[in-house]
This record gives sequence, C-alpha cells and structure tokens, in this order.
Amino acid sequence: MTSDRTHTPRDCDEFQRQLPELFDSDRDLLAHAHLQTCENCSSLVRDLEYIAAQAKLLLPIHDPSPAVWDNIQNALARQAKDDNKSS
Repeated sequence: MTSDRTHTPRDCDEFQRQLPELFDSDRDLLAHAHLQTCENCSSLVRDLEYIAAQAKLLLPIHDPSPAVWDNIQNALARQAKDDNKSS
C-alpha cells in the first residue's frame, strides 16, 4: 500500500458512508482507489469482509419447506376471504 497523498478525515468519512452500497455491489472493494492509498480504510474493509464471512458460518441458510409457503398462502387466502365477507 502506497501513500501517494495525505487522506483527510473527510476523505475517509466519504468513503465509509459509501461502504454499504459498495458491499452490496459485489465488486472487489480492495480495488477501490481510496483503499489503494489508505491503510486505515483498507484495514476496515478487510475486517468487515472477515466479519461478514464468519457471520455466514454461524447459521446455515435453509429455505423453508414447501409446507411453510403453503401455510402462508392458505393463511393469506383465508384472511382475504374474511376481509371480503366483512366488506
């Protein structure tokens, strides 16, 4: 990491405000121009990526069974029928 220029707190604040959108974009954050010269923000992104990766390991993600979706659909249909009766 080279330090071609001095970063002001405003540069880092602006970058950090963009972080949620950058994470959602699925781009390689470490390739971002600010991170090429800012060790503090680069370290922050590495830490956040590590935390996100570890969080995914905490609970396996399973889709609910088809019965769950059937129950939801049936409940919504019953609610709609009840709403129509009371109108």
